[in-house]
Amino acid sequence: MMGGYLRNEQFSQTLELYHTMRSLGLETDSYTCTFALKACTSLSDFETGKRIMRNAVDGGLENDRFLGSSMINFLVKFGEMDEAQTIFDELPHRDVVCWNSIIGGYVQIGHFDMVFNLFFKMQGCGIRPSPITMTSLIQACGGIGKLELGKCIHGYLNGLGMGSDILVLTSLVDMYSKIGDTESARWVFDRMPTRNLVSWNAMISGYVQNGLVFDGFDLFHGLISSDCGFDSATIVSLLQGSAQISSLDNGKVIHGCILRRGLESNLILSTAIVDLYAKSGALKMASSVFSKMMERNVISWTAMLMGLAQNGHAEEALKLFGLMQEEGVAANAVTLVSLIHACAHVGSLKKGRSIHAHLIRYNFAFDEVIKTALVDMYAKCGKLDSAKMVFDDGLISKDVVLWNSMITGYGIHGHGDEAIAVYSQMKKVGVQPNQTTFISLLSACSHSGLVEEGMNLFQIMNRDNGISPSEKHFACLVDLLGRAGRLEEAEALISQMPFEPGNSVLEALLSGCRTHKRIDMGIRTADRLLSLDSMNPGIYVILSNIYAQGGRWNEVDYVRGLMRKRGLRKTPGYSLIEVGNLVHTFFAGDDSHPNWREIYQMLDSLRMQIEALGYVPDTSCVLRDLDEEMKVKLLWGHSERLAISFALISTPSGSLIRITKNLRVCGDCHTVTKYISKIVRRQIIVRDANRFHHFVDGICSCGDYW
Repeated sequence: MMGGYLRNEQFSQTLELYHTMRSLGLETDSYTCTFALKACTSLSDFETGKRIMRNAVDGGLENDRFLGSSMINFLVKFGEMDEAQTIFDELPHRDVVCWNSIIGGYVQIGHFDMVFNLFFKMQGCGIRPSPITMTSLIQACGGIGKLELGKCIHGYLNGLGMGSDILVLTSLVDMYSKIGDTESARWVFDRMPTRNLVSWNAMISGYVQNGLVFDGFDLFHGLISSDCGFDSATIVSLLQGSAQISSLDNGKVIHGCILRRGLESNLILSTAIVDLYAKSGALKMASSVFSKMMERNVISWTAMLMGLAQNGHAEEALKLFGLMQEEGVAANAVTLVSLIHACAHVGSLKKGRSIHAHLIRYNFAFDEVIKTALVDMYAKCGKLDSAKMVFDDGLISKDVVLWNSMITGYGIHGHGDEAIAVYSQMKKVGVQPNQTTFISLLSACSHSGLVEEGMNLFQIMNRDNGISPSEKHFACLVDLLGRAGRLEEAEALISQMPFEPGNSVLEALLSGCRTHKRIDMGIRTADRLLSLDSMNPGIYVILSNIYAQGGRWNEVDYVRGLMRKRGLRKTPGYSLIEVGNLVHTFFAGDDSHPNWREIYQMLDSLRMQIEALGYVPDTSCVLRDLDEEMKVKLLWGHSERLAISFALISTPSGSLIRITKNLRVCGDCHTVTKYISKIVRRQIIVRDANRFHHFVDGICSCGDYW
């Protein structure tokens, strides 16, 4: 009767019958307790299961091997391995089912050494392993990544006559895939006498896990041709593969399969679709799927948030987080790290601090990933002291990524000496630098004008650390020399590179040519760049600027016409400022802000005050063929000036002003901001595309070197 209940999965009725027997004072034997305990295991009813076990022990039934095996299975499911091991050790008779139960428990919690120890003891007791035993051993091999051991077990199970067992073969496919040997996995898969859907999924997942996404799709087409069909596990693997290679077309095909099968209400699949579209930059499609989801968990919210943050829509990501909180969905560490990066992108110190407080308040473990994100956020929000405070917290070990983050933080603020000091400390405590370390160091030297120090670091990178310079390192060195005006040396360095220069190296040289108005070298460099990447609008813009600096307006018109012909657009400049709980965005000549009249009135007042102090507009920053009056008007509409004016009318007198700009600050805006900081007696921090500028009492921290 009770066995029939279990076969029909009527576990609740089984337990009701058990309780009825107990209430009537009827004897419950080991057989009854075994099925009742199995019902508790299936229903995840821990409390009832523990009572059944106590009753069985009180009745002296615990030595029955069938009940003992069920007790072990029950405890294993709830992670109570110590008690499960105690019961196992005390059983007078242990058959293969008991051994499988305890071995499977250790596989479940990842204690793979115990799996092998118990297996050897089992053999010593003369117990012949079953396919379930061998499946556990195969899973353990996959867990520890031991390919040779896995092959030995593969050979051993063939000797046991299990070479055609579908469960064992599917486990072998999964094991080889996890270890990275997809050839062996496919060899096993191709020789399976029958394939159920689980084996197809294991092979498809194996391909995706090892980066062989197209092989996974080829196998999926084979699955469609078979009579196995597919399920959500198949689709999730394929969607993950599409996200890996940013294959929007493949993703759309899979999305179509989901819609045709009526699986769009599946939370896991919908989340995977959102993740794919978001990672591929198709944010409208991601948002459409996300908004239609009937159920959304923290993973689906995080997928959408990460997509927005990673595709430059940090403000939207922060707004979405607000909606997530309103719906009562608790964020996890991945969500919060994504939001920290979003705050760093827009320079939102208040929201960044709020998320930091959230991490503390809800007792999130501050691992290296979270600390690195916080250091990066505080540095990019202009709070180096807070970044250093997080970095110096001794409770978490510092990996090379965290050290690099601190070096980068000092570098973007123009503190090259401090960046080098952090590198020296890093070496002293035994952390080995990597390629990124030296990119950060060379960039720090470039922003600080530390030419000789940077060149020395470039030398010791290979000599003392065994790191061969990549194109990024050469680009940093070219930038270092170019900023310092040593353009002939930079060009000579490029000619001596052990490989052909790519975009980053030539763009660094081109930027130096623009800064120092080296028109002929700039044109020569731009020609080389256009032959490499004719669809990069930044190259056309810099070339246009170089021509404009030389007054060659016909060439300027030609380059701009070429951009239009090729469908390229210049990235519009904008500035961000956080006031209250909102991040405000300003574009050049912007009159869309609700306070635009007051902003321009403040701007006119500032202009009169700084002109009285001797300011003369530098109209060479306006790279258009216009009369002087119009050039001056355009200068005074630049986005950072609008943002500063808004800050002055909407924040308390004397408070610090923080601006984030997506492009390089022009020379005239730099001069104007120095004057404003002196007039209003406020510190103004501007983060542009290259670095930070701290303006105090008419002086900038960059020393006019940027």
